[in-house]
Amino acid sequence: MKAQTIAAIPQGRAQWMSLLAKAPSAVLAETVDQYIRRHGSLPSHVWLRRPEIGLAMVRARTGGTGQQFNLGEMSVTRCALRLASGEMGVAYVAGRDARHAEWAAVFDALLQSDAAAQVEQMVLAPIERALTAQRALTESRAEATRVDFMTMVREENE
Repeated sequence: MKAQTIAAIPQGRAQWMSLLAKAPSAVLAETVDQYIRRHGSLPSHVWLRRPEIGLAMVRARTGGTGQQFNLGEMSVTRCALRLASGEMGVAYVAGRDARHAEWAAVFDALLQSDAAAQVEQMVLAPIERALTAQRALTESRAEATRVDFMTMVREENE
């Protein structure tokens, strides 16, 4: 089987995987609870790769556009699974939260199934709202510390 390149991943999948990875843990746990209340349980799955914690090197660019350099390492949790219906889900999550990675992988697989529209409404919409609210709060806090500098011209004594 030929490995997929990043360019071959559908844009929608890249977006929902990003949302699932960035989801606040409390919001993701709440969506899992809602899913379980509605469906009885999460779908059964077989592990292709159990959640494992490792390190990833974070690269940056000088000034945002200059030469690349290694900024440092960060913890990452990854896993892969296959649902009983055949869809495969993967997840890479910043930090050391194995449960978060498992839930993200399950929802990744479900979003590739026939239930995608329902899962999108039940899972992705609340996560997107939470991330938008979090971003707005961060921006308002940053705006509160904004300082406008003004330069005054002084007359020189001659």
